[in-house]
Amino acid sequence: MAVTPLDQQIADLAANTDKKTLAVWAADCAERVLHLFEDSFPGDQRPHKAIDACRSWVQTGVFRMADVRRTALDTHDAARGAGEFSAARSAARAAGHAMATAHVKTHSIAAAIYAATAIRDSSDPAGADAATFAEREWQLLHLVRLREQ
Repeated sequence: MAVTPLDQQIADLAANTDKKTLAVWAADCAERVLHLFEDSFPGDQRPHKAIDACRSWVQTGVFRMADVRRTALDTHDAARGAGEFSAARSAARAAGHAMATAHVKTHSIAAAIYAATAIRDSSDPAGADAATFAEREWQLLHLVRLREQ
């Protein structure tokens, strides 16, 4: 995806947002598209567990690098198994990056981009650009709301 003014707004806002807020935002972005993975791979709970682990870290503040790394990498392994250029793959990647936000806050931006990519890849080609824009717009507004809480 080419960088748009909306993408830049999100990146600028994220740069000035604390890690826990970004983790909530990344988990919310990933959760919106999680069904795209789970519909194709109903028995594979790795992306779901990554989102849950991210939310748990936000609530408890307990950070074990080995757990964060293992959970994120397991989720990326699930993504590799989903097939190239698929909405399921992008949805799993969004979940993996949401979890990785506990380690480095810029993973939140990757989670949001992968979520938007999942939307694009699951949309009818004629409406994919509009659907992607709508998702990125929601992401920006949601991050603004979370920062105001």
